[in-house]
Amino acid sequence: MLAEPLLQRLAEARHVVALTGAGISAESGVPTFRDAQTGLWARYRAEELATPAAFLAEPRLVWDWYAWRRSLTRRAQPNAGHAALVQLERLLPRLTLITQNVDGLHARAGSRNVLELHGNLDTTLCFDEGTVVTEYTDDGRTPPRCPRCGGLLRPGVVWFGESLPKATLEQAEVAAASCDVLLSVGTSSLVHPAAGLPLAAKRHGAVLLEVNPTATPLTPHVDAALSGPAGLLLPELARQLERLRGRLAPSD
Repeated sequence: MLAEPLLQRLAEARHVVALTGAGISAESGVPTFRDAQTGLWARYRAEELATPAAFLAEPRLVWDWYAWRRSLTRRAQPNAGHAALVQLERLLPRLTLITQNVDGLHARAGSRNVLELHGNLDTTLCFDEGTVVTEYTDDGRTPPRCPRCGGLLRPGVVWFGESLPKATLEQAEVAAASCDVLLSVGTSSLVHPAAGLPLAAKRHGAVLLEVNPTATPLTPHVDAALSGPAGLLLPELARQLERLRGRLAPSD
């Protein structure tokens, strides 16, 4: 699947970054951001709900939409692609997983070093203070209120018009600049600043590998483009790597 010289580079890598997008979650049945506009939500555009202004104008509507999305992701299960990334983390000296997904499936699969660029659906924030709220009283009000200041609670995801979490983005940029191999998985490579991370890695000498069913704006720049679903290709990549490392291991 992967040419021997590139597989060798992967096997020798001290630090690998995996950047994932909606495609890997879609294989678990999680609707992509815009595909989530179905049923009761079909008359809304995602861009009309995922903004601070929309939340302030109709907080119950926005909260209920995210509650519905949260129910979908909680029913979903990590797939073979998620599991293969966990295996790669075990096989490699260091793997940093940077995801644009908010469903928490990577952590549920067992990945440990995960940077969530766009937040997490299961995290709750105080809208006024921007702080994480882990416990609050469900008194029937929608949205619930912050136990500290009484402000509205909101989902802990990044909305249109908001900046990515500064510390998380900085960690992602440092990881991209210091990795030996960057693996782009299931991402359209259209959404910035995440879309800039692979090219930043390449400028610093990293090998770029892409796993995606279709070509993306990143494809012309990669060293190898593996066309197909992550759930099929990543397990095979992990098997290739494990076989090679077995051949390279010193004998007693």
